[in-house]
Amino acid sequence: MTTNAIIKTTSGTVMGRVVSALNTKLYQFQAIPYAEPPVGALRFAKPKPIIKPRDGIIDATQPGKSSFQLKIPYQSTVVNQSEDSLVLNIWTPTLPTDNTTNQLLKPVMFWIYGGAFSYGTINSYNGRALAAHDVVFVAPNYRLGLFGNLYGDREDAPGNVGLFDQLLALKWVRENIHLFGGDRDQITIFGESAGSKSVSAHILSPLSKGLFKRAIMQSGAMMSYRDRDLLSKSKALSDGKRLAKELGCSERNDWIQYLRTVDVKRLLEKTKPLYLPVFGTQFLPLSAQKAFENKLFNSGLNCYKFRVQ
Repeated sequence: MTTNAIIKTTSGTVMGRVVSALNTKLYQFQAIPYAEPPVGALRFAKPKPIIKPRDGIIDATQPGKSSFQLKIPYQSTVVNQSEDSLVLNIWTPTLPTDNTTNQLLKPVMFWIYGGAFSYGTINSYNGRALAAHDVVFVAPNYRLGLFGNLYGDREDAPGNVGLFDQLLALKWVRENIHLFGGDRDQITIFGESAGSKSVSAHILSPLSKGLFKRAIMQSGAMMSYRDRDLLSKSKALSDGKRLAKELGCSERNDWIQYLRTVDVKRLLEKTKPLYLPVFGTQFLPLSAQKAFENKLFNSGLNCYKFRVQ
């Protein structure tokens, strides 16, 4: 039996491997890049799509890097952290090149992990069991904490860039998932805790319109805040400027550009344990209550919400 699988994607040619679960043959691809590394001028900016596919073969047989994050008390440290972490994992029961399997395209489950928008990694989740039930499982990393949520009130630091990461990953899936046997028109996004709130953010955001068909929210939703912002723009902006000042930025310097030059370790030392999405911004132009009152949300979806006790 062939142990590797090679697929040509918009990111480049990726090599995964054959695995099994529940007596089912599966194909596993790990750490497929879906964006350019968000470093340098792209720190705090919206993710940049990969325009030129990578040369050679991308090794997708091993776990990738995780987004920078603080250590959770009493939990093991997430290893191999990096700013260059915008990758996704895929498990699929079928490939178009596999003549031994049913060639019908499978529904896609797009998983968004939780962790207060400050912690988490796709490497904590194995999609084999779900894929063994005849679906394609996809899980993307996204930026966390300060790196994913700093609000600068400007185009190159619009805030909510962790949600923009998820958005770009969804677009990548729409463009490539048929290559992995998945149906781009049968995508269900689902998540728990902050991942569940992320799902609700995509329901609210006009930028996510048409990218998925179903949504499952497990223990969390933006809607539970009604007309209250999780974090006001003014508070988010002042928090960012205060951080820059604490790290040595003078009044005459561009504070966003200054923070882009600060060493990651110093940023993490100053990072608070909780960051939240900001409404009234590009990704979330309206509060949940206003969006529903004015029917300005992504309707026509099949939505399910669960609360974990």
